[in-house]
Amino acid sequence: MPFRLLISLGLLCALLPLHHGAPGPDGSAPDPAHYRERVKAMFYHAYDSYLENAFPFDELRPLTCDGHDTWGSFSLTLIDALDTLLILGNVSEFQRVVEVLQDNVDFDIDVNASVFETNIRVVGGLLSAHLLSKKAGVEVEAGWPCSGPLLRMAEEAARKLLPAFQTPTGMPYGTVNLLHGVNPGETPVTCTAGIGTFIVEFATLSSLTGDLVFEDVARVALMRLWESRSDIGLVGNHIDVLTGKWVAQDAGIGAGVDSYFEYLVKGAILLQDKKLMAMFLEYNKAIRNYTRFDDWYLWVQMYKGTVSMPVFQSLEAYWPGLQSLIGDIDNAMRTFLNYYTVWKQFGGLPEFYNIPQGYTVEKREGYPLRPELIESAMYLYRATGDPTLLELGRDAVESIEKISKVECGFATIKDLRDHKLDNRMESFFLAETVKYLYLLFDPTNFIHNNGSTFDTVITPYGECILGAGGYIFNTEAHPIDPAALHCCQRLKEEQWEVEDLMREFYSLKRNRSKFQKKPMSSGPWEPPTRPGTLLSPENHDQARERKPAKQKVPLLSCPNQPFTSKLALLGQVFLDSS
Repeated sequence: MPFRLLISLGLLCALLPLHHGAPGPDGSAPDPAHYRERVKAMFYHAYDSYLENAFPFDELRPLTCDGHDTWGSFSLTLIDALDTLLILGNVSEFQRVVEVLQDNVDFDIDVNASVFETNIRVVGGLLSAHLLSKKAGVEVEAGWPCSGPLLRMAEEAARKLLPAFQTPTGMPYGTVNLLHGVNPGETPVTCTAGIGTFIVEFATLSSLTGDLVFEDVARVALMRLWESRSDIGLVGNHIDVLTGKWVAQDAGIGAGVDSYFEYLVKGAILLQDKKLMAMFLEYNKAIRNYTRFDDWYLWVQMYKGTVSMPVFQSLEAYWPGLQSLIGDIDNAMRTFLNYYTVWKQFGGLPEFYNIPQGYTVEKREGYPLRPELIESAMYLYRATGDPTLLELGRDAVESIEKISKVECGFATIKDLRDHKLDNRMESFFLAETVKYLYLLFDPTNFIHNNGSTFDTVITPYGECILGAGGYIFNTEAHPIDPAALHCCQRLKEEQWEVEDLMREFYSLKRNRSKFQKKPMSSGPWEPPTRPGTLLSPENHDQARERKPAKQKVPLLSCPNQPFTSKLALLGQVFLDSS
């Protein structure tokens, strides 16, 4: 039977119960107020368990009631949960945690850290908390939001990541040592998402501090991926950042690629950048042409467009929410309903789901309490008001509490078939899953502000409007106020003027003729001609000479997916690390 027909028959049976406005189990639609309180209770059960049993470690181990470091020894769960505290209305705990982080977090440490994860969780979390500080009643310093302790921490963390971008292509390594730079034996193979997921945080940081190096390196990385796409308009899964050659040629919207597409859209909205949006729309055409089958999205060979893996991954569930941001609501709802049928089948989304067989994939049966389907439900509910989306929220609360709640928090579900648990509660549970659930059931939250209220602040660069809404969530669900990017504009313009003068001086010195300068602030942005020579706090070769302790490095470095198996080459579905 043809693959397309298999999918169609499966959808026909699966979608019959999901008509518009379907009632809950008791015959009524979910009560937002009831579930809002349930979600709040979930948050504090997990949060209090972390503070009591795991702090200052990165994450809680809920089955043994202790903690462990996972992504760099930053007290990561505390950073990730900080803006969620404010969204839930807890200003006093927000204020306390801000002081705790200032006193306890140190980035000058000999740790090999994921460039991707440190950016989205640490840099993103600190930037968001910095921009929300005044709303949380924190006594901000003069010059805020263009200055402040959390902003300085975010900048310090981001500077530790800059050596990773010192490559011939401008695409970053996946891992960097926070003290010594890139390790000599570091693999040059990085996943696509690990290269293209910086523009939201780094452009915000450049706008607030006036240091353009952050936005510059993020834009170069985006452009190099764009230039590396295949003739049919697709990108693969892993690429060698030294040579620019694709190592894993599976193309899709899920693991290892996902947030690259997300950041083209969100970066375009945040920066009002038509070029980034045009890039995404071109990708969207190719994705529809080659990977979409009956409102599912499969994995295909990036050069030929032939199907390599007919699977749905839980990480792909962000896609309907992204579609809603570009106004493609009908397609978003159809895809969302496909994904919702999988949730209903298992009480969660397995990491991999074989679409033709309608069941989980071996070794990928787990659900680590990921947020992506709930994220899409929140976006789509804001766009449509369809009560089916509240039903997903209800199902998520009920199943997570029933299956994964333990005495010390909420545990990763190791296998959705028998509900076995794993001893881990990832920080994104408090940063994303709980946050999106709460916002789904809280229509009057300040995050949903439509511009009817706002705050006026006076900065050294003039009057600034903040808090008017339109928040852009980074891929770890840390909200960024887009208005803040204009608060420190004069600082940026002054730096541009200085840089133009320096360019003119050196050009005159070299050419003995008048330099015809082109202001950086006019016209479309163009990447530097030599991405490997971008500014950095330290020279890449010097970083290599320090010779830190050797570390066993995996062949493929993809911090977005810390699995033991990776997407394989040549159409083979899996390749075990053993």
